[in-house]
Amino acid sequence: MPGVPTAPDLSTQPRPVYVIGAGPGGLAVAAALRARGIRAVVVEKSESVGASWRRHYDRLHLHTTRRLSALPGLAMPRRFGRWVARENVVRYLEKYAEFHELEIATGIEVTRIEPSKNPTDSADSLPDAPGWTLHATGGRVMAARAVVVATGYNHTPLIPDWPGRDTYPGPLAHAAEYRNPVPYAGQDVLVVGVGNTGAEIAVDLAEGGAARVRLAVRTAPHILRRSTAGWPSQRTGILVRHLPVRLVDRLGAIVGKASVPDLSAYGLPRPTTGLYSRVKQGSIPLQDVGLIDAVRTGRVEPVAAVDSFDGAEVVLADGSRITPDAVIAATGYRRALDGLVAGLDVLDDRGRPRTHGANTPPDAPGLYFTGFTNPISGNLRELSLDAEKIAKRIARRARPSALHRPLAPAPHTGAAPECSASPG
Repeated sequence: MPGVPTAPDLSTQPRPVYVIGAGPGGLAVAAALRARGIRAVVVEKSESVGASWRRHYDRLHLHTTRRLSALPGLAMPRRFGRWVARENVVRYLEKYAEFHELEIATGIEVTRIEPSKNPTDSADSLPDAPGWTLHATGGRVMAARAVVVATGYNHTPLIPDWPGRDTYPGPLAHAAEYRNPVPYAGQDVLVVGVGNTGAEIAVDLAEGGAARVRLAVRTAPHILRRSTAGWPSQRTGILVRHLPVRLVDRLGAIVGKASVPDLSAYGLPRPTTGLYSRVKQGSIPLQDVGLIDAVRTGRVEPVAAVDSFDGAEVVLADGSRITPDAVIAATGYRRALDGLVAGLDVLDDRGRPRTHGANTPPDAPGLYFTGFTNPISGNLRELSLDAEKIAKRIARRARPSALHRPLAPAPHTGAAPECSASPG
């Protein structure tokens, strides 16, 4: 059709960029690369895109606004509302992959990444990188010009190894297994962890029929209203993210005192460390979606942190003992990158990538990470910005002759990556 540009064919590029993970970060990078004429193959270990979003609890809505949560090249529908529900995030990711005609190989887990020892097709290589070899399930070996790791901030559920944990006779589940309050109707439930997930699950249980809900708190959180007089806290986060930490800490304290009641009498004192200082340490503020009212009305009872288990009893840090019917541990996740990038020295002592976005490790050029930070300005928004930066960097470093070749049928979701079986 006259006036409509023809999309470049990417299937003739022999060494694509491999993107590991078909969550929002991986899909966004693949779309941004495709828009620049660079073939990207997304490899996903589950059978569908947005696997982690499919597993989240039913009640979940984005804490960031719809308009500031869309990925590059496709807006979220207005009918999703301001705070998009979990199931609509899944629908959006499915549509995003279809809309951008992304090449996605599902049911394949990449287990190790290593520099290519004998890179082929040097005309398609990055000028300062030898390329990468990916090893995956089924004996697959894949050659990549660059690799983007987007396996997610919340990858592997982590439950602390509390003393006596194995002696607890009741159900003890990670928050990743929680879906809704129905199984806990009429029960005394202890939720461990006062991050956004733990707080929202506690409120969900209190509103959904649990007889008693207690929330174990190790470190008092900064609590923010999700929106004040129509102004979302995310926009404030965007405005202040580049300001000095001390200044934001002071502003945060002022806003907190003005908008959030003092809950010290209920077991949730105001934090002693600054809001942005906490963010820099990896802890984002708690967005209130009902916790304040639930605590003030006694439907959710903050208690001390869990110290250990003693049979059916949970021993708290203040020495008190409680006997809940069930325990839900909202105690975070591990990045689980150690095996994937073993020997590359690209992780810090906490297992997090030393670089992110368009920056690559000095000794591993062409290896990118996205989605491993927890920004105050909104995770999906930052994933979108990272995607554009990564794609721009890869496009600038790639040889132009390798980017635009004769056209063939467009890639489609579910395609298998080009690979070879390893010996044996």
